[in-house]
Amino acid sequence: MKELLNILLIAIALSMDTFSLSLGVGTYNLTRKKILTISLAVGIMHFIMPFLGDLIGDQIVTFFKLNSNLFLGCILLFIAVNLFVEILKKEEPTAIDLSFFGVFLFAFGVSIDAFSTGLGLTAITQNKIMAMFVFSVISFFFTMLGLLIGKFASQKLGKKATYFGLFLLVTLAIFHICK
Repeated sequence: MKELLNILLIAIALSMDTFSLSLGVGTYNLTRKKILTISLAVGIMHFIMPFLGDLIGDQIVTFFKLNSNLFLGCILLFIAVNLFVEILKKEEPTAIDLSFFGVFLFAFGVSIDAFSTGLGLTAITQNKIMAMFVFSVISFFFTMLGLLIGKFASQKLGKKATYFGLFLLVTLAIFHICK
């Protein structure tokens, strides 16, 4: 149960930046089909990226004989620092390309942190496929929710979601570093 809770919390943390970015993208008056397409693309990428990270991560951890909990904690802390830097930039996109390539780039961009998490996936669980599935499903729903709310909500909610994601990342990083 504790393992599933960890996976769920990580999935939520991974999906917070996606959610906040989706709020902004949702303000572009998207069709339901485009909302579904973007959400599916992000969900799929949140499965593929940790899978790729795990493939590389096992080799890195084995080669360097790293403590996987410490390694994951450092990765999560690194992601949190990057998210904090993005918060400080306060840059808003001026235009968005919602073609196939634009959707792919959006999905890839918001899934980079899932790749980093995949590097330390062994420290989280032995049931990696289940974890990647949870990451995928949660990110799909957070993206869809963000896009739908983005049609109606103000940009302030996006910043609050980002701060919550930052809090979760730092909390999980500290938990794994101290483990």
